[in-house]
Amino acid sequence: MTRSELLESAAALVPVLRERAMAAEAARSCPVETVEDFRRLGILRICQPARFGGYELGWDVLAEVVGTLARGCASQAWIAMVFNDHCQLLGGFPLEAQADVWGGDGLSFISASLDPIGTARRVAGGVRYSGRHGFSSGIDHVRWVICGGRTDGSADASYFVLPKSEITVVDDWDVIGLAGTGSKSFVVEDAFVPEHRIMPSRCAEDGTGPGTAINRAPLYRMPRAGLAPLTFAAVAIGIAQSFIEEYLRYTLPRKSRGVPIAELMATQVAIGRAAAEIDTAQRLNLGTAREAMERLAAGETLAQVDRFRARCNAATATQIVLEAVQGLFNMAGGRTLYRRNVLQRLMRDMLGAASHHSLDWNVAAANYGRSLLAPT
Repeated sequence: MTRSELLESAAALVPVLRERAMAAEAARSCPVETVEDFRRLGILRICQPARFGGYELGWDVLAEVVGTLARGCASQAWIAMVFNDHCQLLGGFPLEAQADVWGGDGLSFISASLDPIGTARRVAGGVRYSGRHGFSSGIDHVRWVICGGRTDGSADASYFVLPKSEITVVDDWDVIGLAGTGSKSFVVEDAFVPEHRIMPSRCAEDGTGPGTAINRAPLYRMPRAGLAPLTFAAVAIGIAQSFIEEYLRYTLPRKSRGVPIAELMATQVAIGRAAAEIDTAQRLNLGTAREAMERLAAGETLAQVDRFRARCNAATATQIVLEAVQGLFNMAGGRTLYRRNVLQRLMRDMLGAASHHSLDWNVAAANYGRSLLAPT
């Protein structure tokens, strides 16, 4: 499957996802029909290793595809994004772990909660693992999960792969934004995890996991700590693109005391500026992803400053579109507050996407600035 074919499929799904958006929000979960559409069209194989039927395409392709899907519904696009993200992550694990997950039907979906809050203790052949984890997007649809935690009190974190049958899902996802992602919590109580399903998190952060010896595509050498935020930003940009489209549809027939709103210079300036800002954010985000993948394909290793730059660019792009959407929303009037108005849902989803910890602009800018100031 090529980039062009995937983008064509994603564009064709935009109106379908838009029609399902309210149902996804009400159910607090991505519709089963949408996951099946993603599976059928190959959208969930973008980052899967070729040996298991995947396409091994670049992070830039994933960002472009999920950004397109987000023009239809951010929550459903988020699921396509995280399922692919976790394919990339698992591709860095030992082959035996990949075979455990994909050796059956070839495309078992994976949810995750990567903050290192779980605890493990060494036993023969692996560890016994416990923890309560939150924000596990798409967990309703998966067979496997990846958890973050530490072993025997170590300062170094690891990722642990477990079958969903060994966890308990907690239905606590009751939120104002990205409600359709179904990002519920789950609990693990003293589950055995074999050694081959454990990987130090620094391997994922640096793109040096044992799976890179067999999965040779540049995608698996990607330093997740810097580049992963680019796909979260892509969802935010897709929301902004949808917001502009809906805002124009909403604004064109409006009048204020008999004067068409669209004829007011203030309206024209606001829309023109917002459209340019959203286009700028798109170019910054995708340009960063493409440059990184090109360098990885050329055999380069991305330095720490490059990783901080990528994350800062993702956070900056997100801040740009957040402010653009917020400005238009504030001009749209009280009718946007009704739940039947799509603009309020898009605004809420934007707030949800922009709140992801990887897009914290203050942290990203500080890290990038510090790396630029460091002696060479």
